[in-house]
Amino acid sequence: MYREYFGGIVANAVEGENKDMFRKYLVVLLLVLGSASVTSAEILRVGVTTDYPPLVFERDGEIVGIEADNARAVGEIIGRKIQFLSMPFDKLIPSLLAGEIDVIMSGFSVTAQRSEQLRFTDAFMLVGQMAILHRDKIADYAQPWAVHRPGVRIGVEPDTTGAAFAARELKDAKVTNFQDSTEAFAALRADEIDLYIHDAPTSWQLATTRENSDLISLYSPMTEEMLAWAVRPADEHLASELNRALSVMKSNGTLQYIQNRWVPVRVEVR
Repeated sequence: MYREYFGGIVANAVEGENKDMFRKYLVVLLLVLGSASVTSAEILRVGVTTDYPPLVFERDGEIVGIEADNARAVGEIIGRKIQFLSMPFDKLIPSLLAGEIDVIMSGFSVTAQRSEQLRFTDAFMLVGQMAILHRDKIADYAQPWAVHRPGVRIGVEPDTTGAAFAARELKDAKVTNFQDSTEAFAALRADEIDLYIHDAPTSWQLATTRENSDLISLYSPMTEEMLAWAVRPADEHLASELNRALSVMKSNGTLQYIQNRWVPVRVEVR
């Protein structure tokens, strides 16, 4: 079943929660519950694409979001200093394989194709592709089968799992590519497309911005996708360290705290 909830902590995060307070909480939580603090540590170069709120984005010149907090927590646990390297999405895998970064922590979906090139850690979050539409069209697409009608005008972002889903499952649709959600939202408002298919974080974002109050997600995931961190195939040691850190974060509540902090509407598939 699908469940929506609103966390008290989240409201502060959306409005701009004091980052020093969060970091102090994070360090205390990790240290009290058995993690190792960073001393004179080797740098862990983390590749991100900062256009993906609430997973990873820039705010007031700082890289923030779920993955940014994940990385900082991992650094505390494994004793390595974190250096974020921001780059376009299509540069993440080449940069990792070229040794320019050590890990991708950027809301990365686990796919069979990517698994042939990379070594993934255990998953930290379950998401799925969702359909976003203008509120005026809710009645037209209230039923799940309506998305599959011939001639439906679908918007996707190229080289994403949403685009792959449309190509695989919506063969009778008219598909248009958009470089980001801002372009796609404008197309929805201009009635150039009927639906924009993207993953859950984009739908969550609708709940945090007043300027998007005319848009809504169907909140019925079309797919189930696991998000995980990726390292080079031969970097077994780092993958093991990241999995150890993730296990600590899951067991002591840090991972759930981080997700609650940034996600005001959460949809779970049970």
